Amino acid sequence: MNGEAKVDEADLALKQKHRAMWASGDYPALAAELVNDLGAILVDACGIKPKQRVLDVAAGAGNAAIPAAMMGGKVVASDLTPELFDAGRRQAADRGVELEWVEADAEALPFGDNEFDVVTSCLGVMFAPHHQASADEIVRVCKPGGTIGLLNWTPEGFLGKMLATLKPYAPPPPPGASPGPLWGSEDHVRELFGDRITDIKAEKRTLAVRSFHQPQDFLRYFKSHYGPTISVYKFIGDDADKAKELDNALIGLADSFGEAHGDAVWQMQWEYLLLTARKAR
Repeated sequence: MNGEAKVDEADLALKQKHRAMWASGDYPALAAELVNDLGAILVDACGIKPKQRVLDVAAGAGNAAIPAAMMGGKVVASDLTPELFDAGRRQAADRGVELEWVEADAEALPFGDNEFDVVTSCLGVMFAPHHQASADEIVRVCKPGGTIGLLNWTPEGFLGKMLATLKPYAPPPPPGASPGPLWGSEDHVRELFGDRITDIKAEKRTLAVRSFHQPQDFLRYFKSHYGPTISVYKFIGDDADKAKELDNALIGLADSFGEAHGDAVWQMQWEYLLLTARKAR
């Protein structure tokens, strides 16, 4: 029992750390300004219909949950970080829809078996450290024959490479944790779900990002808005040499993924995997 208590305490501390990380910066603004279209893309791929019961896992401020509600779904937006919900509620009100907001851990969802017609996650579940536990929960709460829809950054795309660049400067990952961008690998997702899903459709796409004039703009924005980046720089602390080294690495990476487009607009391409499936009956 003592060993189990220690594991529980360690897991609780990890969840609190993740919650604080995503509450830092301004992820709702980042989602609205940079990746707003992705939620609607996932909802469209899932074919969400009126009155379907929908769960969006690791929903943040509702980037996919709100478009799902706009399609008439009865939506629950769940996330480990309820600090993001106020922004989501404001956005939902602006769009004239209502949905339920529930604080929830993707690795231990507080919902019944076979409860939802559709279960989605847009750039969310990939950041839960224990992938198998999250996949098991997604399957558990989805009805047999129901739809599972996932949209995640790929390992070889810009965000995957950026997170890999941050890793050497960050604290060691917890035991059993897997890199988030593996959720952007079709083979990895298939392995997680196994024969519990059928009718798999997977496609790699890219999001064109034109919000930055140069790589340095990207760096400044992510150091002020994006929880994982903020967390790593906080861990580096007063080590100016390490901070400068990471600055240069991120600027170089951004430069390698960006190019002048059209009227000298600097554009980046961020690759993601869009995957939909049915829960086996």
